[in-house]
Amino acid sequence: MPISIDYGWLQQFMLAAVRVTLFLVIAPPFAYRGFPARVKAMLAIGLALALSPQFATPAGAAGAGEFITALTVEAVGGAVLGLLVMVVFAAVQSAGNLIDVFGGFQLAQAFDPQAMVNGAQFTRLFQFVALALLFVTGGYQLILAGLARSFTAVPPGGSVEFSDPVALAATLVTELFLAAVQIAGPLLIVLFLADAGLGLLTRVAPALNAFALGFPLKILVTLMLVPIVVVAIPHVIDSLTRDALALLPGAGR
Repeated sequence: MPISIDYGWLQQFMLAAVRVTLFLVIAPPFAYRGFPARVKAMLAIGLALALSPQFATPAGAAGAGEFITALTVEAVGGAVLGLLVMVVFAAVQSAGNLIDVFGGFQLAQAFDPQAMVNGAQFTRLFQFVALALLFVTGGYQLILAGLARSFTAVPPGGSVEFSDPVALAATLVTELFLAAVQIAGPLLIVLFLADAGLGLLTRVAPALNAFALGFPLKILVTLMLVPIVVVAIPHVIDSLTRDALALLPGAGR
């Protein structure tokens, strides 16, 4: 029995699968190494199969050179989209890093091979909390919805203007640091005032050697006040998820 193969649809499917795969490899929470590569591959194939019927199938299959060029464009496009989402959610990790630096925990930093995070306690804690909240609140579904909408903006094999997402990534880096300071800002102000108070106490009574109490005092203040920051993280994750959802469809235009 002869089997007919629609090579035009097959090429569209492969282009969609390449974009989705590169996105899942880079974008959180799917980039977490705790997810097996087979699961990511099956998820990418399933999403590509679900999205392929939405696109108009070309009249004929493209040539080898044209198809390889389209694959390269889709790979770069998926990587750029994943990078944009990663930059958005890196604000939470950066806030934890700021708390580690100002709270005196930076000396105990270590590398987490699962989350691919190099930092101290609060850097890894904030990263883990953000990852858990993305799954508990269904934020990962919104991220996948944004990825699906990016196919509507730029179908597989379509032309992609990479100057817009690159400029957008440069702007997001600035917003990343701003968001990190906003998340950890209240605790950082308290730690700064503690340092300033110890400095004034040393000037008034040098014999007390107040800076000898600096590390244990800042650690105590950090442990007492960091729950306030952790309580605010769900609202931060909700806001960042909405930002990522609005960012993905228009990044390739």
